[in-house]
Amino acid sequence: MPILFRKKRGTLKDDSLSGLTVALALVPEAIAFSFAAGVPPLVGLWAAVFMGFITSAFGGRPGMISGATGAIAVVAAKAFDYGQLQGDLGLQYVFVCVMAAGLMQILFGVLKLGHFIRLVPHPVMMGFVNGLAIVILFAQKSSFQNAAGEWLPEQELGILSAFITLTMAIIFFLPKLTKAVPSSLVAIIVVGLITTFGVESRTVSDVLLENTGSGALSGSFPLPALPTGIEWTSKNLIFILKIASTIALVGIIESLMTLQLIDDLTESRGKSDRESIAQGIGNFLSGLFGGMGGCAMIGQSLINIQSGGRGRTSGVVAATALALFIMVGGPVIGQIPIAALTGVMFMVVIGTFEWATFSTFGKVPVSEIIVILAVTLITVFLHNLALAVFAGVLLSALVFAWKSAKHVTLIPDDQEDGSRIYNLYGLLFFGSVREFTERMSPADDPDEVIIDFKEAKVCDYSSMEALSALTERYKKAGKRIRLRHLSPECASLIDTAGKLVVVEVAEDDPHYNMTRM
Repeated sequence: MPILFRKKRGTLKDDSLSGLTVALALVPEAIAFSFAAGVPPLVGLWAAVFMGFITSAFGGRPGMISGATGAIAVVAAKAFDYGQLQGDLGLQYVFVCVMAAGLMQILFGVLKLGHFIRLVPHPVMMGFVNGLAIVILFAQKSSFQNAAGEWLPEQELGILSAFITLTMAIIFFLPKLTKAVPSSLVAIIVVGLITTFGVESRTVSDVLLENTGSGALSGSFPLPALPTGIEWTSKNLIFILKIASTIALVGIIESLMTLQLIDDLTESRGKSDRESIAQGIGNFLSGLFGGMGGCAMIGQSLINIQSGGRGRTSGVVAATALALFIMVGGPVIGQIPIAALTGVMFMVVIGTFEWATFSTFGKVPVSEIIVILAVTLITVFLHNLALAVFAGVLLSALVFAWKSAKHVTLIPDDQEDGSRIYNLYGLLFFGSVREFTERMSPADDPDEVIIDFKEAKVCDYSSMEALSALTERYKKAGKRIRLRHLSPECASLIDTAGKLVVVEVAEDDPHYNMTRM
């Protein structure tokens, strides 16, 4: 566990101060993700408000922060571009896709599909975390550039770097002196005061002015409104369902992976299905109230945990404070130095990266290292978290299947009555059936053959079909083959298959004495 994160109980004070810190850090990210999606900044900011409040108040993982994210912004951008081609309906398509995605996520939670996150192996989790840390690190590049993507002047870069270093130093050393207040919040305030009354440095308003032509950041609370102007043709419906399902899937995977990470850091357990439902409600309301939708944010969640936030209050305070910032505190938020927020994110990167990865080299199987690297690289270069996790799980499954296929052992034991018992060890499944059947030779075996499954398992239909084919081979050779010591699960598989398979079970089998021939 990273040294920045320790198991502790949250308090109302810790949650409130941590929530305020998170709210300040949410502003530039929400704006940046809005630009990435091609929508106005307030669309991203209100998405962060609704996602953050709903998931914190009703979700399955207290202390986890949700809001507008880059993963969702990339998909939302496709909806916006498609809508613009339909007649300046970009925002309407974003809203309807987000609302539809929310309904899908609610269904995902109701069907209790969130438990599938438990199938994610630890190497996939390590690769996911490392990839996200690197993505967060690269995302800070924009802090050193202007709106045109050009590097800032040398003097300005020097000042920016100095303030980033100061921010990181405060976050690292302050907890050694006192933990009464979140070190991240203190760092933002200290650097903010210095830039306000001393040395000038780029602020949130400066970045907003560069990108939109206006440094103002304010807006009234939005009213609910259904998307309008969309023609419900089959082409448009197919597009909406495609984008909505992508948003739903990416959001669920990123949220549940973040939930699992926070579980590990805090040594507690969240509820994945409840979180899925809350994510869905948050996205539906986000689209209804003019937000671009989102999911759990690993960076902000780690800021919250690092700052002492553990309960639901931290997320509720963060969302409420952000809403107040938008409506009445825009001028104040606009003066937050970009350097302070960048420094906070750099510390999040340090705390997020699984440094133990380097110690695994030479100590764990090469296949595990390959899985970690594959997930990390896909996350970093494709920015597709869902694909990264799927690829990691698939690769891990293939490695497991390959290893299991090589560990099927068949030991013959000739009996005094002339029969032969084959003691089978291992898992009999699609990957191992070929090796198993090739070792069986009806021509060389005696008339009576028994396969003992006391130390083996029948895992799938491929193995049952192989046993059925093997029974037919022995029958044609005028010999008899039977199965013994099948586990209840194996017996159930064979019984359920019915007439699809033809096998004979030994009569003295203590678990399963039904004969099917």
